[in-house]
Amino acid sequence: MRVMSTPSGPATAGEVFSLIRDGLVLTRSDVGRLTGLSRTAVAARLTTLLDSGLVVEGVLDEREERSAGRPASHLRFNRDAGVVLAGAIGRSRTQLGVCDLDGSVLASVDLDQAVGPAAGDLMPQVVVAFGALLHEVGRTPDDVRAVGLSIPGTVDFVRGASLDSPIMAGWDGVELAPFVRELTPAPVFVDNDANVMALSERRGHLERHRDLLFVKASTGVGVGIVSGGQVLRGAQGAAGEIGHTKVASAEGLPCRCGDAGCVEAVAAGWALVQSAQERGLQVEHIRDLVRLAVAGDPHARHLVREAGRRIGEALASAVNLLNPEAVVVGGDLAEAYDTFVAGLRESVYSQASALATRSLAIVPVTHGELSGVVGCAAMAIREVLDSAAVDRALSR
Repeated sequence: MRVMSTPSGPATAGEVFSLIRDGLVLTRSDVGRLTGLSRTAVAARLTTLLDSGLVVEGVLDEREERSAGRPASHLRFNRDAGVVLAGAIGRSRTQLGVCDLDGSVLASVDLDQAVGPAAGDLMPQVVVAFGALLHEVGRTPDDVRAVGLSIPGTVDFVRGASLDSPIMAGWDGVELAPFVRELTPAPVFVDNDANVMALSERRGHLERHRDLLFVKASTGVGVGIVSGGQVLRGAQGAAGEIGHTKVASAEGLPCRCGDAGCVEAVAAGWALVQSAQERGLQVEHIRDLVRLAVAGDPHARHLVREAGRRIGEALASAVNLLNPEAVVVGGDLAEAYDTFVAGLRESVYSQASALATRSLAIVPVTHGELSGVVGCAAMAIREVLDSAAVDRALSR
């Protein structure tokens, strides 16, 4: 199978790197067979990749060294050729991590913060914490190849700034890259929190399902849409904002977005906390309510299950429209998974079409509380290690 030749010419070094990174080739001979490149051309591209540190060459393990004959020298992606910084920024908690170039988390930390901090107050703390994490894993800012950040609400991916976030007041239009440049000149990528959490399933449900919806049910409600393995952002980056879908159960109730009747007004964490407090429950955050539900408190369990029903009402239309193979459930409410998903299933399976739900899987998030960090890393890695990005970097 010769897949890497293109109308513009033979396979580039970046394309050869992608083959190695994806495990499609192990030896120089494999590269030649798969790309059609001559031995000289293969050698030239591999020399460039070896010099960059992105690829290493050698026997795979000691058993090969002891095997009869001379073992083939194997090529592999060097996941330690740098690191990426990953930060999932939320309204009351920010999760940070340092990851290798394969997306594995090397170190992480949570920043608990005052609710709704300004970007100018929080981002300097994020940068300091990133620096401390780098020191913890024995790396320096020079080792950073990319930074991935996520924030709630609609995001301008090109500018790396919030477009519209009722949760993060004062963040709209504020570009985040300038803050991070105090630590590293590496490129900074910013996306919506549900989108990056969907990308966290690169090593998880996306290995089996190429079309899925990732439901983030937390302080706010959003959906990350993956079609054919690609995240869909929409024309203004607002794809998946189902939290502001109008539902009958929220009719007349005010939402933080300034409108009324949104599903968030009856099912988002902030609304559930208000309802819980009115019932006399001692809760300050949705995580408090979820802990009560997990412990068996009947009022908390009722609120969590009812939230699942209401979100399921909005989700059913998306299931009909997009026909995903799976719905992945994450966010704070997913910590009470059985209770929350019981309500979600009830609405989705009763209101979506029989065909769309015939083989639909509803499953828990793969990486748990680290899904935001893992997803931010996956986003950043995708942007700097795809074949075209590697070619651009090598040309410099």
